[in-house]
Amino acid sequence: MYLLIILTMLVSWGIQWRLKSKFREYSQVGLQSGLSGAQVAELMLADHGITDVRIISTEGQLTDHYNPTDRTVNLSESVYAERSAAAAAVAAHECGHAVQHATAYSMLQFRSTMVPALSAVSTWMPWLLLAGVLLINRSVIPLGIGIALFSLTTLFAFVTLPVEFDASRRALAWMDKRGIVTTQEHGMAKDALWWAAMTYVVAAISSLATLLYYVSIFMSGSRRN
Repeated sequence: MYLLIILTMLVSWGIQWRLKSKFREYSQVGLQSGLSGAQVAELMLADHGITDVRIISTEGQLTDHYNPTDRTVNLSESVYAERSAAAAAVAAHECGHAVQHATAYSMLQFRSTMVPALSAVSTWMPWLLLAGVLLINRSVIPLGIGIALFSLTTLFAFVTLPVEFDASRRALAWMDKRGIVTTQEHGMAKDALWWAAMTYVVAAISSLATLLYYVSIFMSGSRRN
């Protein structure tokens, strides 16, 4: 179990490095259509009849995200201003989430319903897990509660996967249909989004491995008690 956790950490580091490398590479390729990330986002929202979502620039690298609470597509400074295949892919992907929201995509709705519960338990869960491990020879109850709460975060990580893949699918299909990217640029955009998606896949596997680790401790403690 320890080996699996270490392996997922190493794979996660490798994918993060590869993702940043791909974005640096594709950011050097100018988009033939000449559109910036912000302009791509504006077009995609307009084409889907979405008029109540704002597009704003945010600090940092790869900090792009869609916020369903305040209805904003947040693009990192480079993505917002750049006119590259990478910027177009990221901007369209985040707008893909806005389209999911507007069309009541079921998996996004399910994930959104989990957020309040996760926010409520996130503060106490690490302490319960720690206390559960330390007190395992006395009682398995604290660890059992911690595992139950941690399982919510693991479920959330796996629910996130179809949401992310669907947003990328919507983004690529729209860019092709709208003529935003050439065939070569499509390949770059698809590759960049694939590596981005892999970070979520590894995060889900890592969460599952950690959950199984705590379950193994719980089972061992149950047998002793």
